[in-house]
Amino acid sequence: IVAEIMGHRAGWLTLGAGLAGGADVVLIPEIPYDVEKIAEAIGQRSKRGSNFSIVAVAEGAMSRDDARVFDSAEKKLERAKSLNDKIEAKHAIAALEVRHQDNTLRLAHQLEGLTHLESRVTILGHVQRGGTPSAADRILATRLGTACADLIAREQFGVMVAAHGESAEPVPLDQVAGKRKSVPRDHPWVDAARRLGTCLGD
Repeated sequence: IVAEIMGHRAGWLTLGAGLAGGADVVLIPEIPYDVEKIAEAIGQRSKRGSNFSIVAVAEGAMSRDDARVFDSAEKKLERAKSLNDKIEAKHAIAALEVRHQDNTLRLAHQLEGLTHLESRVTILGHVQRGGTPSAADRILATRLGTACADLIAREQFGVMVAAHGESAEPVPLDQVAGKRKSVPRDHPWVDAARRLGTCLGD
């Protein structure tokens, strides 16, 4: 089963879902993958008698080759001096992103070819936002919601409410707007996945 999970530029949802759901392979944008290493991990599971493998793929996960091409295009945009060069670089990146849209389907076909096992693809998309909230979800929503109401009552605006330990704290929007929080390669979740034997594609 190859399940595509939301996460165009950051792999938090896929990594968390993969850990919680017991995925055998977890592919995130922060760790470019080698399809042959994934096929090898699936093959090892088959040899040990497992008749299935779950591959959790962030929609932005990329092969090492694709990651190099994207990186080169983004560096070209950074170096661009003239407006023409910037427009050309942006068009190149847009074309790469369009090509990348069917990456999960391509990956599934590659895995079928390498493992000789059938791949079934599920693209979850926004369906994963429609699940029933757990007790922890409800408590978090209540904590953040009441903190937000308190800030409004105090006329404190221009902030987002963030969970920090057991408290909820206001964070100025200029500290978070337009910034991406990627999964660090040494994050405890990544370490836990590796210690469980989960293949991260590298």
